[in-house]
Amino acid sequence: MRRSNITEVLSAPNRLLESAAAQSGAILSREEAQALIQRVVAMSKADGIDVQIGGGYSSNVRFADNQMSTAGAITDFNVAVQSWFGNKHAVVQTNEISDAALRAAVDKSERLAKLAPDDPEAMPMLGQQAHRQVDAWFPSVASMTAEDRARIALTALEPARGAPDLRAAGFLINNAGATALGNSKGLFAYHRATNANFTLTVRTTDGTGSGWAGAEHNDAAKVDFAGVSRRAIEKARLSRNPVAVEPGRYTVIFEPQAVGDICQLIGFYANARATDEGRSPFVKQGGGSKIGEKIMDERISIYADPFDPNILAQPFDGDGLPLGRQVFIENGTLKTLYYSRFWAQKKGVQPTGAPTSFLMSGGTASVDEMIRSTERGILVTRLWYLREVDPRTILYTGLTRDGTFLVENGKVTKAVKNFRFNDSPLFMLNNLEMMGRPVRLAGTEAGGAVVVPPLKVRDFNFTSLSDAV
Repeated sequence: MRRSNITEVLSAPNRLLESAAAQSGAILSREEAQALIQRVVAMSKADGIDVQIGGGYSSNVRFADNQMSTAGAITDFNVAVQSWFGNKHAVVQTNEISDAALRAAVDKSERLAKLAPDDPEAMPMLGQQAHRQVDAWFPSVASMTAEDRARIALTALEPARGAPDLRAAGFLINNAGATALGNSKGLFAYHRATNANFTLTVRTTDGTGSGWAGAEHNDAAKVDFAGVSRRAIEKARLSRNPVAVEPGRYTVIFEPQAVGDICQLIGFYANARATDEGRSPFVKQGGGSKIGEKIMDERISIYADPFDPNILAQPFDGDGLPLGRQVFIENGTLKTLYYSRFWAQKKGVQPTGAPTSFLMSGGTASVDEMIRSTERGILVTRLWYLREVDPRTILYTGLTRDGTFLVENGKVTKAVKNFRFNDSPLFMLNNLEMMGRPVRLAGTEAGGAVVVPPLKVRDFNFTSLSDAV
């Protein structure tokens, strides 16, 4: 489908956003987005209509084998139109915003909605809501040039090229975008944001060592790109020639990335409906939920907060429901679960919406202090390929990766082969020994914005070895 030239229909003097991200035309201002939604709503003949707009500009540089490989930018724009007739509804999407294209999308969504079966969980459209704004747009990302991105890549490439035994591969991506939604009941919500993400893997040429590091933030000025490169290179060098260590239960020091990889899973199970239907680990034996019960170490609190300065997430869900701070676990006690609009109505409570972030409380210990306090244990950089074993206990299996080390008498003594584990974040957070300061991660397999600390736990269950580096 041909993409229309947005500059033909949007007023150029109203372009106040910075950089090529704005000049791309895909990122609408609040006023432009609201005007576009009103145009679409005025075309509707349905009982109700809601409109979602998404536009963004993404720029990147990729490198591998110590060489720049690709660099580029992508602009995208989308309008999704959903028409309603009673409990019947259907969605049509377009990336053109001429009157003809928008009218065609509205007409088609109305025809399809009339053919659709009734949705048994349909909820009335929301009216006007009070949305607290999140300032998540930073020129440090939106104005970053191709030369700036190349210089960041060189923080890894130059030292790797200067070391004949190292090969670096990484990806830097900057995202700038805006989302908006509105409907025929008067709802309107708007959010724009930037994000910088840098991940790096460094391998040794003998094929035995691998190191990984990454960082992410809405503000590129808060990302230590050179520090990411140094950590990955150091991990690669230290992880050469790993030795086999007998699987079993160990004291384990998890760096923040590994903590996020496994502990973020708790957030996916904090679902009121799944609990009420007996499908979550928070079901009490005999029925009901464990709300009010202590389920992990009292030093642990887990919450979601789109307004946290390390998160700055979209403050509303796909229906336009405002999202606020949700505390799921407070001082080790299960405090609440999240409710969709449908399930909240069914249970007669206020809806919360699904969380879009995961944050964990922390302490003051550094990873070095955790190592010095450990007589014998394992240091883990990150986890991967996590798969569910038992949803009732959040028991998962997975593997360590890119830097796993033996700690003896307060020191890292050698690299060890990677382990497969079978364990649950609920178990490990009941075996907590030390906590560090929370940091923003570069992402996990599960996705989303995650802020967690490094942890030291006892009796973590490694079940077998893996020869993979």
